[in-house]
This record gives sequence, structure tokens and C-alpha cells, in this order.
Amino acid sequence: MSRDIDPDERDALVTIAHGAVVTSGAVSAQRALSTLTEFVLARGLGPVAYGVYALAWRIAQVLTRLVTFGSVPALQRFLPAAEDNDERSRVVGLAYVTTLGFGVAFAAGLWMLAPVLGARLDIEPAFVPALRLFGLLVGLFGLVMVIAAMFRAIGSARGEVLFNKLLRPSARLAGATIALALGYSVVGVAGAIVTCMLAVVVLGVPASVRSTGIVPRIRGIRGEARRFYNHAGPVAMSSLGKVFQNRVDILLVGALLTTVDAGTYNVVLVLISLAWIPLLSFNQLLPPVASDLYADDRMDTLNAVYSSITRLIVTTVLPFLAVLGVYGERLLVVFGPTYGRGYVPLVVYLGGVFVGSAVGATGWLLMMTDHQYARMALDWLLAVLNVALTYAFTVRYGLIGAALGTSLAIATQNGLQVLLLRRFEGLFPFDRSFLRPLAAGGVMVAAMLAVRASLSGPAAVAVGTAVGLANYLLALFLVGLDPRDRLVVAELATQYRETIAETLVR
Repeated sequence: MSRDIDPDERDALVTIAHGAVVTSGAVSAQRALSTLTEFVLARGLGPVAYGVYALAWRIAQVLTRLVTFGSVPALQRFLPAAEDNDERSRVVGLAYVTTLGFGVAFAAGLWMLAPVLGARLDIEPAFVPALRLFGLLVGLFGLVMVIAAMFRAIGSARGEVLFNKLLRPSARLAGATIALALGYSVVGVAGAIVTCMLAVVVLGVPASVRSTGIVPRIRGIRGEARRFYNHAGPVAMSSLGKVFQNRVDILLVGALLTTVDAGTYNVVLVLISLAWIPLLSFNQLLPPVASDLYADDRMDTLNAVYSSITRLIVTTVLPFLAVLGVYGERLLVVFGPTYGRGYVPLVVYLGGVFVGSAVGATGWLLMMTDHQYARMALDWLLAVLNVALTYAFTVRYGLIGAALGTSLAIATQNGLQVLLLRRFEGLFPFDRSFLRPLAAGGVMVAAMLAVRASLSGPAAVAVGTAVGLANYLLALFLVGLDPRDRLVVAELATQYRETIAETLVR
């Protein structure tokens, strides 16, 4: 069966899967660094001060999603198709100028609004200076994202991994650790993180020029601006809509509930971020591959790749969901006894993560097939609905309501994007082969629940995870992998064996 797979499809699958393997380790390291940072801060600051930090940090994160104004997807769209290096330089120059301009505007806006927000939320005084400092961080994060996007657009997973997945969270961990070691609290932590991130930007821009050969240029960008912003503008508006879909929860928790609730919900989001690793990893090199296939009108190949990659995402995300769903409460209390009450919101949120992962790269495919305006309209339609639902749920159900509103928004958004892709381009990933990993996942969850019922303490998490994964792999072997999945595994195994052998010979 693997011999019947189209060569273009084979190359695309192996390219994306290789990027996922390279990225998954880095994304896992990124999440580990971020989780360690939150652990250090939660333990070092205490529940109240950590809640202040968490709220200021999440507000900055919301703006970070907007600060590039769609430049990152625009780089994925236009750099691979650029005719020469001059065009690449102009596109990158536009991305830098756009991000820097919005970064300055956001920093100024937070500087002025911080006292108003502090008074409205009736929160600790440290919130105002911390938020002002994090305003500076927004632009710095945006510049790092542009640097990483350059590497990603030219097909270099390693460069994107280094800057976006390793250096960015490492700088935050270093700043937090240094500040706490010196006895500083929330404001000192914010200042130290900003300083460390500035160092990453100062070193990263010239390093990206040397590595990619692309020198950002401002001269001549006016001719590129219309095409660039025609793509980036709707994407930016979509990002703004998505903020109201899946980031309004933390803002409403801070506004409607307590500072401790904000800290608890932040820890929930830290664990949730681990469950997004498979989707992020496989989406690493899918956009440029999809853009090339779409430009060449190879839609059958694109649909086959979309289906195969989505099935691989489902297969790899199920263990994350099982561990967090079964052992989430015991993982939460590692950050402190206070945070154990976030278990039910965690489980509710995981429902949205499952749907968001199970449909694959719907958002990216809409953008790579030039349907960014349709995605923008959908994002805003659901944004309004999500704000209303999340507000009502949070007022009535507290932390559980915040998670429920966001989970419903994620599920609805991705479900509708699947329908749009089918309507516009005929792309649809699902068939009976998806039942195989789902059946194996059921076996895995049953095994983990059995271990949880018989063991307690940290040993239950370690033993249960090992037993669950063993049962999952055995079940997958028994039900059988799809031929394309076997092809990907075989091709990558051959590549890595050859690479290791060559390294040992040297």
C-alpha cells in the first residue's frame, strides 16, 4: 500500500513529520521551561502575589498575540513564494516595522491604562508597575516571533525552535529565578524578565541575518505593503477575535473573581499548554508545504496530507489528554495545595483541546488557501458569542464557567473551520482510520484509571503513565496503523538511523 502513495504526498508527509519530531522536543522543552517558571513563581511569590503576576502576565500575553499584526502568517505565505532575495528582504522589513510600531503603541497604552485597570480590579498596588513593565515585553516578544518566523518560512525548523521555543522561555525563567534569588517580588520579576528578553532580541536579529542571508530592508516596502497587509490585516483581525474566544477567560477571572482564583486558573492554563504540543509540532512546517501544494493546484495531494497529519495529531495528543485528565489534580497540587481546586476546570478545558487538536490545522489551511477573510469573519462572530457565554458562565459557575466558555469557543471555532474548508476547497480529513487511535486511547484511559484506584501519591502518576502508554502502544499494534502512518514512521526511522550511523563513524 505504501508503494501506491503519491511521491509528492510522501515527500510532504515526511517533511512535515520530520519538522514535528524536531519541533516536538523543542516544544516540550519550551513547555517544560514555562512550567518550571510558573512553579518557581508560584512557590516563590505565594498565592496572592502570584495571582497579581499571573493577571499582569496574561494581559501581556493577550497583546503578544496581536503585536505582529499578522506578520508571522504573512511571512509563511510570501517568503516561500518570493522570486528573489530583494523581495524577501522587503517582506521581512515590513514585518519588523509593523511589529515594532505596534509594540511601541501597546507599551504606551499599557503605561497609561495600568492605573485605571488597577483601580477597577481593586488589586494589589504591585499590579500597576508590573503591568507597565510587561508592556515593554510585548514588543520584545513580537520581535522574537518575527525572527523565528523567518526561519520557519524558509523551512528551517531548528532556527524557529531555537528562538521561539528555547530562548524565549529560557529568558523568562532566568529573569524570574534571578529576581527571586535577589529577594524581589512581582515588580522585580517583571523587570528582570524584560531585561533578559531584550538581550535575546539584541543578539537574535544579527544572528538571523547571518543564518538566513535575508537582510531586512525598509526601502521599497511601499510596493509590498498592499499585498502584505491584504493578507496580514485580516489575519490580525482574526487574532483579535481569537483573543475574545480563548483568552477572555483569564481576564474575566481577574475581573469577576479573586486574585487567588486568577493564580489558580493560570496554573490550569500552564498544564493545558502541555496538551497543545502535538498540534503545534505538526503545524510547524505544514503552512509552507500547504502553500506550495495550493499554489501548484495539487488539491488531492493537499487533502491526503491534511488527513494523514490530522490522524497523526490525534494519535499523539491522546496520551497528553489521558495523563492530564486522569492525574490532573495530583499535578496541580505540585504547584501548591491551593491550586488543586482547578482540577474540574482543567478537565472541562481538555474537551476543547481535544476538538481543537482532532481537526488539525484548520486555521492555517484557511489562511494558506487565501480564505483569510472568511476566517476573520468567523473569528469575530464567535468572539462575540464567547464573551457573552464566558461572562455568564463565570458569574454563575466561577472557574469552571471560565473553562467551559473557552472550551466551547475552541470546539465551535474548529468545527466550523472544518466545514468551511470542505465548502471552499473540498478538504476534509476524517475517515474510519481515525477510530483506531480512539479505540486505543480508551484502553489507555482504562489502564490509567485502574492504577489511580490502586496507588496514591507521586508514584501513581509515574506508574500510571507508564502502564497507560504501554497499553496504548499495544492496542495500536493490535488494531494496526494506517499505511501512511507506517510510511512516516519507517521513513523517519531510516533517516535517523543513517544520521546516527554517520555521526558514530565520524
